[in-house]
Amino acid sequence: MKKVLLRDIAFSRSGDKGDVCNVGIMAKSKNIYNFLVKNLTPGKIKEHYKGMIKGNVEIYPMPNIDCIEVVLRRSLGGGATCTLRFDQTGKSMCTAMLRMEMEVDESLVKEAKKTDKEIQKKYGS
Repeated sequence: MKKVLLRDIAFSRSGDKGDVCNVGIMAKSKNIYNFLVKNLTPGKIKEHYKGMIKGNVEIYPMPNIDCIEVVLRRSLGGGATCTLRFDQTGKSMCTAMLRMEMEVDESLVKEAKKTDKEIQKKYGS
């Protein structure tokens, strides 16, 4: 097992609806997706944000696209029109989630690196 950041094995994107932030986690492979479904729990996510999330954390697996939708309720200080937070619309919440530490099998890290190389080869500069 190897300790890595979530960003090493997945991509993310986030947005908001009022005081609710949603974070999409896109696994870099099917095996990584299966690992995340088992290991990315509401409790672990809430603990990672250290008190920023006042409501529930909900997780919705999307196996057809190897993604996980994470809903963070009461996580934006009241929402864009009410909060004094710097990131009132939750755009940085995905970057913060990618800093979560995960214990993963080395084979998954290798799969993620392979995906990164394929993306760089296809789209890189």
